[in-house]
Amino acid sequence: MLSALIIASIAISVAIGYKTKYNTGLFAIVFAYLIGCFALGMKTKAVIGTWPVSTMFVIFSVSLFYNFALVNGTLEKTARYLLYACRRFPGLLPFAIYLAAAGIAALGAGFFTVMAFMAPITLLICEEAKMDKLVGAVAVNCGALSGANFMTSGSGIIFRGLMDEAGLSDVSFNYSAVIFVTSVIFSLLLIAAFRYIPKSNRNIGKGVTFEKPEPFTKQQKTNLRLIILMIVLVLIFPILHIILPGNAVIANINGKIDVGLVAIIFSVIALLLKLAPQKEVIAKIPWNTIIMICGVGMLIGVAIEAGTIDMLSTWAGSNLPVWVVPIAFSIIGAIMSFFSSTLGVVCPALFPLVPALAARTGINPMILFTCIVVGSQSSAISPFSSGGSLVLGSCATEEERNAMFPRLLFLAVPASVLAATAYNFFLSLFL
Repeated sequence: MLSALIIASIAISVAIGYKTKYNTGLFAIVFAYLIGCFALGMKTKAVIGTWPVSTMFVIFSVSLFYNFALVNGTLEKTARYLLYACRRFPGLLPFAIYLAAAGIAALGAGFFTVMAFMAPITLLICEEAKMDKLVGAVAVNCGALSGANFMTSGSGIIFRGLMDEAGLSDVSFNYSAVIFVTSVIFSLLLIAAFRYIPKSNRNIGKGVTFEKPEPFTKQQKTNLRLIILMIVLVLIFPILHIILPGNAVIANINGKIDVGLVAIIFSVIALLLKLAPQKEVIAKIPWNTIIMICGVGMLIGVAIEAGTIDMLSTWAGSNLPVWVVPIAFSIIGAIMSFFSSTLGVVCPALFPLVPALAARTGINPMILFTCIVVGSQSSAISPFSSGGSLVLGSCATEEERNAMFPRLLFLAVPASVLAATAYNFFLSLFL
């Protein structure tokens, strides 16, 4: 009965958040307190202790550092240079848009930021290049999603944090790397399908011209060097540890490299170099996302205390054929993400199920994590979800917006979700 109440509270939090447009995390905190203290008998300190401090710190610190590049224009100019690099191959324009969005997202801008400034640019390019705007929308959405899945970018660090919270800190880097690679492959396949299957897209790129962006300023060059240096520093020791697992020195240093703490060091360096005003940088920290992720995390923490997570994993492990489990997680993730956030709701709700379910079914946890992410991100182009709503907001006119809405809802979403389901099925066979 209590587990049913907790599951219902998660659904109600999402529904109220969607209906009211208020942060889902706030409603989840209310349910965590009421159920935790008055139904489970937890102490108030224990309920507060379910707030995922490490996840919050990583999101805060990494976004703080990358906001310097956002404020001073480094990320936007980098995106324009990536698009300009494709000027000799106009037929590959959807892939150039993908590369620009993915590159900027991987450098740390994160999904929402990339979509906010790349979606309007993409729709303008589509107009000039005689390219279907749905293809452009899919390309920029896929680029922002898969690029942000990079191990040191916004989504990647959240995935790693949730895996660490689930007790898989030893393999979280490896698993997040697999999520990144598989999401890139899926994105390229999906874009290729939208690009080459419809006959109307055969004239893409004819007559389009790209203007060369202005050179990077000294400040922007410094910021770009800092970003590259931080990425190298955060990635080099985990990679060396994989190559040389028996080296004690590398293992010791790798255990002390934390992306959040490293990002704080680089943020201080950026401040001392005056790369952007402190007030503007702090103002762009994604507090809404932090509250959503951590609020839902508190409710999940209460669910773990109540045994709900074990109950769900036991039910799935005993009632579903093993080969169906990854597909089920993919579809459930897609349905949840149709209305809500992959990072704020879907992953915090489903990731804690994985370790126990993997133990009961013998499925590699990496497969389940990957299916959850790819499945949930496949419906992010929905006009009711983050990606689709940002695309609609970038449309120049109300007529264009009205035309784009049904195409996103009835073409892009079904095609993407079906493709993700098939893709995850083959992943579960070969990974």
